[in-house]
Amino acid sequence: MGGPLKGVRVVELAGIGPGPFAAMMLADHGAEVIRIDRPGQATDPADPLLRSRQTMTLDLKSAEGIAALRQLVRDADALIEGFRPGTLERLGIGPDVLLAANPRLVIGRMTGWGQDGPYAPYAGHDINYISLSGVLHAVGTAERPVPPLALTGDFGGGGMLLAFSIASALLHARATGEGQVIDCAMAEGSALLMTPFYGGVARGTWRDERAANIIDGGAPFYGVYRTADGKFVSIGSIEPQFYALLLERLDLADDPLFAEQMNEANWTAMRGRLEALFGTRTRDEWCALMEHSDICFAPVLGMGEAPAHLQMRGRGAFVEVGGIVQPAPAPRYSVTPTALPRAPVPASVDGLARLHLEMEG
Repeated sequence: MGGPLKGVRVVELAGIGPGPFAAMMLADHGAEVIRIDRPGQATDPADPLLRSRQTMTLDLKSAEGIAALRQLVRDADALIEGFRPGTLERLGIGPDVLLAANPRLVIGRMTGWGQDGPYAPYAGHDINYISLSGVLHAVGTAERPVPPLALTGDFGGGGMLLAFSIASALLHARATGEGQVIDCAMAEGSALLMTPFYGGVARGTWRDERAANIIDGGAPFYGVYRTADGKFVSIGSIEPQFYALLLERLDLADDPLFAEQMNEANWTAMRGRLEALFGTRTRDEWCALMEHSDICFAPVLGMGEAPAHLQMRGRGAFVEVGGIVQPAPAPRYSVTPTALPRAPVPASVDGLARLHLEMEG
């Protein structure tokens, strides 16, 4: 694999969601990731989250499985696990044991609530973690919150933050030889993503309400509109010069209703007019009128459409791996470009044989 993390070895204890996403990011960036499946569990070669891995099965409830994991860890730079707090300790492979085997090891622990605190022992999902952080309250319509997929808890405040923190801790480990434990909690990570909005509330520039602010659906010039064919387009004409261009293309430049962009008293009426106007043409017709301009416009594409869009296709933003179209590794590097992802493969026979020999020795 190419990429800036070439030469880094990561052991991933199989889980779901944010842990695999963090491991995928590290693998995308060139790390060698060995995914450890449980007996009876198999890595799905068609799952893009599991791409670019080597896989093996270990029974971590057996002495042999524990011994094999400890041997793997001796030669690894990092380990990722996403079990409930205390699980590794009960198996006899807690951080103290792993760091004794490899003092420079970085151990990334991914949970929803964190390793401690009143909620720590209990189950949860993304929707629960973002409920406590303020994210869910802020997203949706004026009437009710709407879950933003699992993007802010599981993958943004969870997996992506874990990948960043592992890369950061690896820099420290390489400089000092000192490993450490990362306690990555999705509730806290999703709160971190809300930092600018907490700042806005403190400064009085953001209301702690849904659909009441410029970029949360409150403003008519920053939103989504249904077109004549039942599809949608998005506009984000916040800046005055972009707003003026929007009005020009819509033949609204002389309409008094739109004269004062930031007059919130007119926003409901403005939105109603825009809804009616956007409903008069198809999405493609609006694209022909508004694309390739500074209006801040884009068609709202489904996942079946996005890979074929000229911008995404021209940039190579999607790739096909094992017959599955999926997002390409991102971002891009000028000196250490990432390689094309591959489907997960079993760990090499030579590598396993070498591991067994070392265990027997």
